[in-house]
Amino acid sequence: MVDRASSPSERLTVFYDGACPICVRDRRTYEKLAGERDDVCWVDITGAEARLREAGIDPRKALTELHVQDGEGNIFSEIDAYRLLMARIPLLKPFGWLIGLPLVRPILSKLYRWWVRRRLIRDGRL
Repeated sequence: MVDRASSPSERLTVFYDGACPICVRDRRTYEKLAGERDDVCWVDITGAEARLREAGIDPRKALTELHVQDGEGNIFSEIDAYRLLMARIPLLKPFGWLIGLPLVRPILSKLYRWWVRRRLIRDGRL
């Protein structure tokens, strides 16, 4: 679980599914909310198996879970990855806290996995 917010100067690398229109939209929304901040590097996982393996991420897991690498090389996935990103944006910070609550987290995690799996099956990618 992520209990620490990354330091404001710490660069994050986000491994996201660039073939997913919703994921691309979410990226754009995050960038708008982040404003002038330039401390997030976005990496489309499509065709990036070697880069994922270099980072210690299973390419199949990358397809089903968002992954974020912090400046120290630590990898966070799924809800922890979202919380790390949300902690950087004042407007999203309360939501990051909320999704980490013990009663909310497992329910949201289950819904997230169900939704992603359904999307990938629908798109013929799983």
